[in-house]
Amino acid sequence: MLRAALGSTAFFFAAPGVVAGVVPWWISGWPAPRFWPAVVLVAAGVLVVLRAFARFVREGRGTPAPIAPTEELVVGGEYRCVRNPMYVGVVAAVLGQALLFLDPWLLLYAVVAWSVMAAFVRFYEEPELRRRYGPRYDAYRAAVPAWWPRFRRCKVARNNNLH
Repeated sequence: MLRAALGSTAFFFAAPGVVAGVVPWWISGWPAPRFWPAVVLVAAGVLVVLRAFARFVREGRGTPAPIAPTEELVVGGEYRCVRNPMYVGVVAAVLGQALLFLDPWLLLYAVVAWSVMAAFVRFYEEPELRRRYGPRYDAYRAAVPAWWPRFRRCKVARNNNLH
């Protein structure tokens, strides 16, 4: 578990830390905030990402990094509501920054980042998860939406014994 925690921590700074932190800072320079309520969206996005990373370590016994994948399919926590909570959290954090600084370039970046993530999920992650976990992943995929959390479906995933 220590190895998974260390690997996940390194990957956190290398991937979402760069996508939701370094690049938005590079684009906007993080000027003085102009719309303070957006801090809630940034914080919520970061919290979702942190919780998803922790779940990969505890439940999956691995990391989100493709080079050190989980031993188990991760379907608990936020994964009961949406299949890609890390990506949703990262995009929420970037969108929150776009609102916080009222920066249209960050809004455009959020759309581009989501498009890249969605393509990665569609053409790499989903086929890899299907290969690795077979019918269990197919059942999970059928029960839980990919991008838009549906809180009613959280119960469906739990009741279908996907966890």
